[in-house]
Amino acid sequence: MVDIRSVGVIGAGQMGAGIAHVCALGGYDVLLHDVSADRIAAGLAAIERNMSRQVVRGIIDQAAMDAGMARIKAAPELQTIGGTDLAIEAATEDEETKKTIFKALSPHLADKTILASNTSSISITRLASATDRPDRFIGLHFMNPVPLMKLVEIIRGIATGPDTYETAVNFAKSLGKTTSNAEDFPAFIVNRVLVPMINEAIYTLYEGVGTVDAIDTAMKLGANHPMGPLELGDFIGLDTVLSIMNVLHEGLADSKYRPCPLLVKYVEAGWLGRKVGRGFYDYRGETPVPTR
Repeated sequence: MVDIRSVGVIGAGQMGAGIAHVCALGGYDVLLHDVSADRIAAGLAAIERNMSRQVVRGIIDQAAMDAGMARIKAAPELQTIGGTDLAIEAATEDEETKKTIFKALSPHLADKTILASNTSSISITRLASATDRPDRFIGLHFMNPVPLMKLVEIIRGIATGPDTYETAVNFAKSLGKTTSNAEDFPAFIVNRVLVPMINEAIYTLYEGVGTVDAIDTAMKLGANHPMGPLELGDFIGLDTVLSIMNVLHEGLADSKYRPCPLLVKYVEAGWLGRKVGRGFYDYRGETPVPTR
């Protein structure tokens, strides 16, 4: 097994920043990369805010926060990620974007480096084929928000070696996470079940069965869900929900995975959820209100 001491995170958005956050608190030296210095700065600011919340809530103390923040460094150049022991890609949920990142990173990788993708739906085998080390490539699907959610799905590609798998499991557990193994099928376990439910809730809205508020209230109080499916779609990002439904629809060739036309329309309009201020709810006021 590889002794992981340093972690490179590619993508400083919500997921990448969350992964960097837990890795730094876990004692790892972290390099955080994105396509622009502004995005890296925004990611570091988000990490600091979220660690501060943990201090206020008594989850960590100030000393742990200070030590964690000191372990995270900005990495404006992608090639610097190549020297880390574990490089985790957390870019947008698009196969070609992810493959482009891995191809660009490959010439700069140290022999020891293990590659991982935080993809929530895309084939690990296909992503690994874009690299020079499919035996040292694995899926590490962290849940959002990373500092709070306990699960990491571990997905092996067809060529993933046993040492890579054992290293990945031990790494996830060192962060205080519980792991579950998923086979390399479209959307794995969590999103294979969860995202079609969100899509069905959107169909329920599209067909006029219920309003936004009625659907979310029904699932929160009738199924004991902590968040309604439309609210959850906004939290995940409706572009990500659509990407996962497209992966399911194309990968499994079953009409039950057809993305709802209303979901497509919202994404085309740029109404992607919380991250842009509007999705099935409008978040620009003091309290969210349904947009339909």
